[in-house]
Amino acid sequence: MCGRFTLSQPTDAIASTFNLPEIPSLEPRYNIAPTQSIPAILLTPERGERQLQMLHWGLIPTWAKDASISAKLINARSETASEKPSFKSALRRRRCLIIADGFYEWQRQDGKKQPYYFRLESGQPFAFAGLWENWRSPDGEAIASCTILTTEANDLLRPIHDRMPVILDAKDYDTWLDLEIQQPELVQPLLHPYPANSMHSYAVSTKVNNPKNNTPECINSL
Repeated sequence: MCGRFTLSQPTDAIASTFNLPEIPSLEPRYNIAPTQSIPAILLTPERGERQLQMLHWGLIPTWAKDASISAKLINARSETASEKPSFKSALRRRRCLIIADGFYEWQRQDGKKQPYYFRLESGQPFAFAGLWENWRSPDGEAIASCTILTTEANDLLRPIHDRMPVILDAKDYDTWLDLEIQQPELVQPLLHPYPANSMHSYAVSTKVNNPKNNTPECINSL
């Protein structure tokens, strides 16, 4: 799964990596938690251009009676998303890139949970495969929300957890965002574990356990 991640890269590096038309205004974040607002890239329906938008982390299906369900839908299993009522429509029509530069996972050790930080070996920002949805409450409040797709763990993560977020290859960004591709079987091959030899991990402080802690110390190696 993916329950916490980071995005602390300079904004010009983010704009360059994802070919954004404008440099976004983003503060460094070292401990992004569910139900917070997170940056994602969507295609504009009118021009088909990439656009950065802030989305609520935790998908709210169109049929939901209230927004509280989002806390349970921060992740979606890539193997079954096309079958699930909460995700199948978004997988066809509302895919997005969720921008990150690292994420955390916890390993149980002697009755305690030790957090580990995972990033690309290159240290560059990357994109999780995401799905997004528009929801309107009974009183008219509109919320755009998202979920992160997961897959089986690669060799680096497997000792820590049996699942990992889907990190898309940069060459697949356009395909994943393509609004013309609405057949799940055409994007399913993109949803695989990222190569372990292209990633790096290390143990970090339990400061990250508290989402109120949002400082560089969260990603410092022990």
